[in-house]
Amino acid sequence: MPFNKNMVKISFAAFRRSVLYFLVGVIIFTGGYFLGVRGFKVQVENAKKINIVREIPPDKSNVDFSLFWKVWDTLSTRYFDKSKINQKSMVYGAISGMVSALGDPYTVFLPPNDNKVVNEDLSGSFEGIGIEIGFRGNQLTVVSPLPDSPAQKAGIKAGDFIVGIKDEAKKVDRGTVGISLPDAVKIIRGSAGTKVTLMLTRDESEKPIVITVERAKLNVPSVTLEYVGNVAHLRIIKFGGSTLAEWDKKVSEIYMNKNTKGIVLDLRNNPGGYLEGAVDIAGEFLKTGSVGVIEEDSNGVKTEFKTQRIGKLTHVPLVVLVNGGSASASEILAGALKDNKRAKVVGEKTFGKGSIQEPMDFSGGSGIHLTIARWLTPAGVWLDEKGLTPDIEIKFDENSKIDNQLEEAIKLLPNS
Repeated sequence: MPFNKNMVKISFAAFRRSVLYFLVGVIIFTGGYFLGVRGFKVQVENAKKINIVREIPPDKSNVDFSLFWKVWDTLSTRYFDKSKINQKSMVYGAISGMVSALGDPYTVFLPPNDNKVVNEDLSGSFEGIGIEIGFRGNQLTVVSPLPDSPAQKAGIKAGDFIVGIKDEAKKVDRGTVGISLPDAVKIIRGSAGTKVTLMLTRDESEKPIVITVERAKLNVPSVTLEYVGNVAHLRIIKFGGSTLAEWDKKVSEIYMNKNTKGIVLDLRNNPGGYLEGAVDIAGEFLKTGSVGVIEEDSNGVKTEFKTQRIGKLTHVPLVVLVNGGSASASEILAGALKDNKRAKVVGEKTFGKGSIQEPMDFSGGSGIHLTIARWLTPAGVWLDEKGLTPDIEIKFDENSKIDNQLEEAIKLLPNS
């Protein structure tokens, strides 16, 4: 269905009335997609070849597959355009439908091409517009634009609701009601030099905003370091595959600089990533053996993830910056430092993502991201739907020539 302004107004009014947004999980991308996940992948071996077998395994004998095969046969024999009958695609489609029946938009089956794209995003190199997307309730939402990305330069903001997507080259022009995250990714993502148009709504504006963005090749670092006087402004943009290696380099620079008086750890617009990465980085500031996060499974069994590294920055004064684009692993890190009374947290309430997804790869290239647990802060707080409230709340001033949140954080450091 093409998007139009009348449709947007109706949809926008409906989801605004819900007021309290709930977030089951976060998926991010470069105009794409990335899960708050554990820091490993499970490899599942299956035959690459698609063999259609109609025998029902003994442990599934109480499941009636007759309707499935009846529809399969009807499509195979009676569908008009036989060139579109592709058994592998039909199998993938059936699996996707089975997974989506759980009603969890963050438990997803990924055919080979989609799974490859996700793995590329975790590496930090990709082509797209540079936004992280997720859901608030049922509404497709911008978690945050990546720094210096085409999306950020075009004026797309964290918290924007995506109500329409248009790509003339792909012959796509539709609203986002009922869209899945993989489908949104396929449309928004694309080759450098091509364009995509997003129709957005914002809390402060009743009128839809239409923005066309040209895609580009993006090489996004995980960690950046700048000095403001004697204060290290250390920013983690995401928790990806290269984050810990980049982190260690920046920490060594800080450790060798004897003039460093304090650190502002900036997690604003960090949509998350690997859980273990967040706990490992927390260990840079906490005593070895401190609780970084608690995982709770479906049976209510809780497992504490404790810091293991010998931190180089355990005695350096620290303030943490967060905002509404801080989600998943960045909330884990901020929560760990806050609950262990290691740092004050400054900024705006975080996104509120409290579930853990485990990626599993199947031979042949497909994969699944499976919600396996929820996570709690060291104090036992589940932040899903609520987010982490900073110790000192201060709204970002877009009209200011200075970063007022960063300035406030620096003021809290002694001798700064």
